Amino acid sequence: MNRSGQAVARLSRFYKIPVEQILVAHDDLDLPPGTVRIKQGGGHGGHNGLRDIISLLGGSGFLRLRIGIGHPGSREEVTPFVLGRPSAKEREMIEDAIDRAVEELPRIVCGEIQKAMSRLHVRRHQGQN
Repeated sequence: MNRSGQAVARLSRFYKIPVEQILVAHDDLDLPPGTVRIKQGGGHGGHNGLRDIISLLGGSGFLRLRIGIGHPGSREEVTPFVLGRPSAKEREMIEDAIDRAVEELPRIVCGEIQKAMSRLHVRRHQGQN
């Protein structure tokens, strides 16, 4: 995953896909498990896969589908946390987030980003009640 920019850049060049039309789905330590956010552009935030993609694409203007996995609490625990298995409850929450994101992909692909985000955000909060 840390070298995912190689595949993304090759596909982008081969199919002549502009950076702004690329969607990258990735885990996000800064979001609680089960949370989904959509973002256009930005930095890598310490995410090595995003760092590689940005470097090899030559820009960071791609769309990101951020799937929350939570944070272990301390910086020293990040690598084992990311590479380890989530608890059964967290795994269920993450899988639910992925399912909800997949349901919104047609809207995202059609450029209805705000509508997709609104639906994802509302459904997340309804699921917590």
